[in-house]
Amino acid sequence: MSILDGPRLPPAYGGPARYLVVLLHGYGADGYDLIELGRAWAGQLTTTAFVAPNAPERCDLSATGYQWFPLTFRDPSELWRGVNQAAPILDAFIDGELALHGLTDSQLALVGFSQGTMMALHVGPRRRGAPVAIVGYCGLLAGPQHLKADARSRPPVLLVHGTDDGVIPFALMQPAVETLSAAGLSVTSYAATGAGHGITDEGLALGLDFLKQSFSG
Repeated sequence: MSILDGPRLPPAYGGPARYLVVLLHGYGADGYDLIELGRAWAGQLTTTAFVAPNAPERCDLSATGYQWFPLTFRDPSELWRGVNQAAPILDAFIDGELALHGLTDSQLALVGFSQGTMMALHVGPRRRGAPVAIVGYCGLLAGPQHLKADARSRPPVLLVHGTDDGVIPFALMQPAVETLSAAGLSVTSYAATGAGHGITDEGLALGLDFLKQSFSG
């Protein structure tokens, strides 16, 4: 099994971590791309450690980036096959990071972008202990028909998606909201009007507020 690694940020207050945010990058990117979310949030989530692992495979279409799994959108089964292939590797990484900090799933949040959102929405509800929060930007829910039977935990979820996303259509957000809700998860969604496939300043602020509320609860 591949062993993941990537950039880390210790808690800004200088003491041991009380929460852990695992940042899951998109197709063709790497951990250094998404660790910037941690830098933006660290000043207000001062007791939180951040880690952004590189996905387990080199990207098919990028000489320097990584992929959680191959992605073409041509094979209807590739998303379901892909998230299941990568899930054990990500789960093992999360377990190791929690152990490193002496934390549990109740102190864990998963934040994903694009393909990273697919991984967060797949792995989070299937962990035995519920993460405190999942934040997904510009992604989708793979294998929605399997979730209700597979869910072992029901973490609260925030989904943010640009209405002008040309990579993963905005229209895929509402089916994800409905499926997650039907499986018993509390879901908040936000349509970023006019935004494309990226994280806007507004989306960044929404994610921060969601994490702050989740951690304080």
